[in-house]
Amino acid sequence: MTAAGLTQTAVAEALDVSKEAVSQWLNEKSFPRPNKLLQLGKLLGLSFDALVIKEDPHTPVVAFRKMKGTKTKDHHIEKAQEMGRFLRCLVPYLPFDVLEMPPVLKNPNCDYDYLQMIAAKVRMEINVDSEETIDFAHLIRRFTDLQAVVVPVLWGSKQRHENAVHIFLPDSQTTWVYLNLDVNIHDFKFWMAHELGHCLSPSLRGEKAEDFADAFASTLLFPEIKAKRAYLEIANQTTQKSRQNSLLAIANREVISPYTVMMQANRYAEFSGNPQLDFGKNIWGIITNFNKGYKNVSEALFGDLKNINAREFIQKTEEAFETPFFNILSSYLKASGKGSGIVHAVTDMPLLDARSLHAEMT
Repeated sequence: MTAAGLTQTAVAEALDVSKEAVSQWLNEKSFPRPNKLLQLGKLLGLSFDALVIKEDPHTPVVAFRKMKGTKTKDHHIEKAQEMGRFLRCLVPYLPFDVLEMPPVLKNPNCDYDYLQMIAAKVRMEINVDSEETIDFAHLIRRFTDLQAVVVPVLWGSKQRHENAVHIFLPDSQTTWVYLNLDVNIHDFKFWMAHELGHCLSPSLRGEKAEDFADAFASTLLFPEIKAKRAYLEIANQTTQKSRQNSLLAIANREVISPYTVMMQANRYAEFSGNPQLDFGKNIWGIITNFNKGYKNVSEALFGDLKNINAREFIQKTEEAFETPFFNILSSYLKASGKGSGIVHAVTDMPLLDARSLHAEMT
């Protein structure tokens, strides 16, 4: 840049990005998106190999709770990693000691007995026995114990690849869990349990990590004692319709998706050598309609979203999720004097919402 007579401002103008973005790149706090990286290379006359150090031992580790029918692509991973690089700025403002490693599982796997043992251990730690129904407060408490920072966001209910993102920063050993509030209550509880599974198994990557988190969430919310009781209750029904109704009644009672009840009951059946429960081909449509009948978490928290303001959003999410995120972000903004762009970068919420949040926090 110096040889070409280019300042950070000149580079920012040429690439149509903010001067702050260029500063973040040069200070190794964020990474250019692929199209901007290509433009930067052309501007400076440098090849990809000359621009980029390919191996970064501190690259943020990301995992997604995907929307149904979506596939994780490179640009999804790159975007989440970019968010993780911005999160590094917030680490000094965390309210706990990042040098102290929270407890994690040594050898997480999807073995049936192992999952039952781990689920029982976690239930004991949050003071919930195997007969009780886990609620949101129990899960939130465990996130706090594991020093995971919950980031409540409004990402909408459609046209989004993911509804939850787990970002682990290896250099600070910190975990950040993004939860989209624009989803129905049953799915939201499962996603919280799923993200808790990721917090407990930072050594896992890719599909192994997702498989374990799914299996852990199902077992935690509906362990063997519940699955066995559900299996017997449903198996005693004499018609397909009555089995479906029994499934829905159990799901409603436990405040979880019928899908979780169905899968756990049939996993118990497989493990115990009993025949699988048959709910008929139309069960998938029934499960979808069941979930549609309940409010989104955002509606339950805020009522009419059209009338919510930044102050109310921060206050209600802090109360509901016991999260220090907005205090952390506010402290950083006041100390650094950064603008709303950083709020947009770390929350991935719409720019107008980011500006409102910035104004409230500063």
